[in-house]
Amino acid sequence: MVRSKKMLARALGVESSVCEEVEELAEQPGFVVHIRLRTRDLSRCPVCQEECPGYDQADRPRRWRTHPLGLGKTFVEAVVPRVRCPVHGILVAHVPWARPGAGFTTSFEDMVAWQAVRMDKSAVSDLNAIAWRTVGAILGRVGDAMKAKSPPLENVSSIGIDEVSYRKGHRYLTIVVDHDTGRLMWAHPGHDKATLTKFFKSLGKKRCEQIRLVSADAASWIAEVVKKRCPNATRCMDPFHVVAWVTKALDQLRRANWNKLRKQGRADEAGALKGSRWALQKNPVDLTKSQRSTLAQLKEDNRDLFAGYLLKEELRAVFQTKGWEGCWLLQQWILTAKRSRLAPFKRAAESIEKHRDAIQAALLNGLSNARLKGVNTKLKLLTRLAYGFHSQKPLIALAMMKLGGLCPRLPRLT
Repeated sequence: MVRSKKMLARALGVESSVCEEVEELAEQPGFVVHIRLRTRDLSRCPVCQEECPGYDQADRPRRWRTHPLGLGKTFVEAVVPRVRCPVHGILVAHVPWARPGAGFTTSFEDMVAWQAVRMDKSAVSDLNAIAWRTVGAILGRVGDAMKAKSPPLENVSSIGIDEVSYRKGHRYLTIVVDHDTGRLMWAHPGHDKATLTKFFKSLGKKRCEQIRLVSADAASWIAEVVKKRCPNATRCMDPFHVVAWVTKALDQLRRANWNKLRKQGRADEAGALKGSRWALQKNPVDLTKSQRSTLAQLKEDNRDLFAGYLLKEELRAVFQTKGWEGCWLLQQWILTAKRSRLAPFKRAAESIEKHRDAIQAALLNGLSNARLKGVNTKLKLLTRLAYGFHSQKPLIALAMMKLGGLCPRLPRLT
């Protein structure tokens, strides 16, 4: 009998306590396992686990949901007193099978988090018979525990910084990715200097000095914080954003030509120009047959717009070339754009010249935010999955588990 109780306690993840008896639940199908805390665990703070004076005795047993026995829900039940911690105040004493404030055992929460990383929300909720909001609370606790157990970030020399929208109303997460491993290192709500400073403070002065390359867009708040916190780092301007400036200039030129034709009463030509947007923006290799015909017609009918299209493609070729040759081609591109009669491209050339050092650093080091764009795409999918969470904490925890390598192992007997 004693051996059977030990085996049951081990199977439920409460082997550090004494299993006394198992009863069938009266209010619903399932079981409750009565356990008794060992004396050494009766007076410990659940947060710091330091011994503390007792505050009061429990007037009733407390329950924690654990792995099911068969088809019914299973709970572990124990009488746990409260303690008075000089640091954290009055709390329920530490129990070795559950995290502070949790209504589930640690191994059950780890299993739910593992499932949330790999399964859809309906499957996780239905399989474990818990609400999706409860899954969010579990993810927050497991995420905090995995961060606390993970080793400090060592030997990080190349990082990428970006922002991603996670909810309507201009709500953003600032994310940091390690270029060497491709893993998400850090995520936090906000996109300003104060938010990014929190990351570098968590990294520490010594590890900040080890960073050599930082890729980012042209946001001034990123540049200022990187310059202040990473004295040995070279900031690399993300090529995607540079090409986006020129693509925007091309669309401004197209709109200006369309308005001009419309005001002149040339409706047919204006209509053809309005439908040329995607032909002008897409990469040449991805053009359809009709889009190629549109470009060929633009070459004959609207030379200014076609000249803008060629400038856009020439800049893309600069970033494909890279190295010192790419730097030389970049300078030639700036001169050509400035000498053109195309006002949007002149403005784009001025912006590129303003950030030329950072753009050249990207060309010489072959660094971009391509990894971050992939992470952004996955984060947006996770954002849909996280719909129903009432804060960003479960979303960040889910992202760190799925993209940052912090997913707990599936609980198994060892």
